[in-house]
Amino acid sequence: METGRYTGNRRPGNANGVDMDQLWTPWRFAYVTTADGAPRPGVPASLAAWPGDKGCVFCNLIASVDHAIANGMNAEEAEAAGGIVVRGKHCYICLNAFPYTSGHVMVVPYAHLDRLAGMTVEAAHEMMDLARQTELVMERLYHPHGLNIGMNLGKAAGAGVAGHLHLHALPRWVGDTNFMTTVAETRVLPEDLTQTWKRMREGFKAGTEGLETGD
Repeated sequence: METGRYTGNRRPGNANGVDMDQLWTPWRFAYVTTADGAPRPGVPASLAAWPGDKGCVFCNLIASVDHAIANGMNAEEAEAAGGIVVRGKHCYICLNAFPYTSGHVMVVPYAHLDRLAGMTVEAAHEMMDLARQTELVMERLYHPHGLNIGMNLGKAAGAGVAGHLHLHALPRWVGDTNFMTTVAETRVLPEDLTQTWKRMREGFKAGTEGLETGD
């Protein structure tokens, strides 16, 4: 059974003469086309008291969370509203509001940068360390068959938010692109974002035993 939906002709085959599938992902269209252009992108409704707008979904997200905490909201509540799973010194981990699969998170630097080469060495190291921790947490919580971990730099490379780099991490299972995606243009996610946040938050609090530190 083919795993993609085709819009027009099939793409040319690869070097072995095998036709390439096109994965159809209509559930992400709204995100890709509005993430940079929506009014105050990234500001959750429950955190709308923040008066600013930095014009960036990730900068707005963390600023609205910090504003809520500074003005008396419980930190756990504010971070839950924003989907902030973990904070580091240079980067934070947040849920993807339009996930490919349950457990889809992003590692995001606080600095508004569009190039990996623009990050400080310390920030880049922390981003990779958080990605490594995420790998272990996802394996423990979701028992996936594999993981996608990586980033897209620039719109031409597929970045939904091109102005602020971010690293995606998501669990994958054999068959997770099933007939519902192909024929019904629907993605089936077995847990809502609130439950994902709770599980990921608790997963990180439980620690990352088995992570090689190099010490």
